[in-house]
Amino acid sequence: MTTTTIAPSRTEKDDYATVRTTVGAYRVDAPLVRLSGDDRLALLDQFLAKSGEYVDPDTVREALALNADGTPFAVLLHFEIGEESWLLPRTQVTADVLRGYLDELDVPEGVTVEIEPEGWGATAFEGPIAWSVAARFVDFDISGLTLHAVTESALPADPAAFAHLARVGTTGEYGYLLISNAPDAAHEAVLAAVAEQGGAPVGPEGLARVQAEAGMAVYASGFAGLTVDQSDLSWMIDWNRIGEFQGSEHLVKPTTGTARLTALAAPADSRFTAGSEVTAGGRPVGTVIWQAPSANPEEELVLALLDAPFWVPGLELSAQDEQGADRPLRTVTLPRVIARSLTTRIS
Repeated sequence: MTTTTIAPSRTEKDDYATVRTTVGAYRVDAPLVRLSGDDRLALLDQFLAKSGEYVDPDTVREALALNADGTPFAVLLHFEIGEESWLLPRTQVTADVLRGYLDELDVPEGVTVEIEPEGWGATAFEGPIAWSVAARFVDFDISGLTLHAVTESALPADPAAFAHLARVGTTGEYGYLLISNAPDAAHEAVLAAVAEQGGAPVGPEGLARVQAEAGMAVYASGFAGLTVDQSDLSWMIDWNRIGEFQGSEHLVKPTTGTARLTALAAPADSRFTAGSEVTAGGRPVGTVIWQAPSANPEEELVLALLDAPFWVPGLELSAQDEQGADRPLRTVTLPRVIARSLTTRIS
């Protein structure tokens, strides 16, 4: 009689540990956008909150785009690769919504905008040994690929394919992104290299937890209807360009007297519903916005909009959990976990 061995399914805790200790890979499902034409940067300057005037070739940066009313629309990666610009959403947005947003802009003559260009896709891999996977896709010392740099890359199984490797991540660990016109081959090549290093594919739950601990919960949680200031994203605004990009005339500079999105730690296994009231000594001081997946067994991480001055770190607060029991919450600083990549050399 023959028996079949079924591998145990991975959990978000497994994926969390993979990103924190080795290297995890995942497909990027967000819609790619390709812009070509000499005046493409003028188009980007219409809606990105940071100017493209001093963007270097073969680099990538993170930029915030606003709605017409000044609320956040999306966090986007902006790549400059050769004679083209590429955009890739970091926050959740569909191709149709992105198309509608870009259709409202004044596209300069000679500029072409392609949303989800046929055949192109992206795979990412992150973790303290992610650099050892990235080394498989370049013909130089991988330590020479600096943060936010982009280089041409090769796919060993498909020499005719085009690929670009960017050193950029979402977790505070080493991170890389591979864009290719042979996305399936690129993804399989990454998975094979990751497996050789003891890593694994990772799902969205464990990844979202690491991102939240790194200070970018917005990737998974979205903006929850908050303003730029409330979302604690004012650092992504070039305040010298007010009036020059979409929605900027409605922005208000942050002050110490306004409510702000704040991270709080709670005992492991406590679950809170979005909208739950946060209190200090019985006094309402804020509202739960989102709770990160329970992938870190040591504690829960909660994001809440707290009134001033209760968003400072080290305060003892509380909220009722899903069962109606009072649970302690403590305001904490981000990043919450010291990334192993900070002490792991690229070699």
